[in-house]
Amino acid sequence: MILPNSPLAESLWIFAQDFVDLHEKSNAGLPIIEKDDDWISACQQDDYDEHNVYWRPVKSDTVLSFDNIENALEISLHQDIKTYFSTFFSESINAISEDGELSLLFAWNHDDFDRLQENIIGHILMKKRLKQDNTIFFAVTDEDDMILSINNETGEVWVERVGCKAHKKLADSLNDFIGQLTPAL
Repeated sequence: MILPNSPLAESLWIFAQDFVDLHEKSNAGLPIIEKDDDWISACQQDDYDEHNVYWRPVKSDTVLSFDNIENALEISLHQDIKTYFSTFFSESINAISEDGELSLLFAWNHDDFDRLQENIIGHILMKKRLKQDNTIFFAVTDEDDMILSINNETGEVWVERVGCKAHKKLADSLNDFIGQLTPAL
C-alpha cells in the first residue's frame, strides 16, 4: 500500500537505480548474487555463470500489505515503513552515510516479504516487552549489533543497539535520510 508518487518511493527508486548504475560503471555489469533455485525473485536477470546471477531492484507487481501486522498487534505502522518495504523487491543495497557503511534491507520476493513481516512482529513485541518506543528496523550497519530504525510514532531515523533504546537520531524522516546516502559497492 504505497502512495504511488510519494516522495519517499521516488527517492528510494532513484537511489536503487543509482546503486545499479554504480555497479554497471564499476564492474561493467549489474550486481551479482549467488543463484538459488529455491529462492527465485523477479530481481534476477541473466546468469553471470553457473553459480551466480545478475540482479536489479524490481518494482512490486502486486500490492504488498502490512494489514496483518497492524491487525494482529493493534497498531498502525508509520506510512514511511510501509512505503519503504513495499516499493520494490531487492537484495540488500550497500550505502555510505556520514556515520559509516550500512546495508539497506529489502524483501527479495513475496516469501521474503512474509518473513520480513514475521521479523517486524518479533521486533515490535520485543520493544513492547522492554517498554521501549516502537521502532522498525530497515538497515544494518558495519557494527554487528547496531541497526537503523524508524520511530513508528514520529518517522524519525535512529541508530539503536539490538535490544536497547534508540540512542542517536540521524534524520527527521526516512526520505531525508535516503537523501543523505551515497550508493556503495
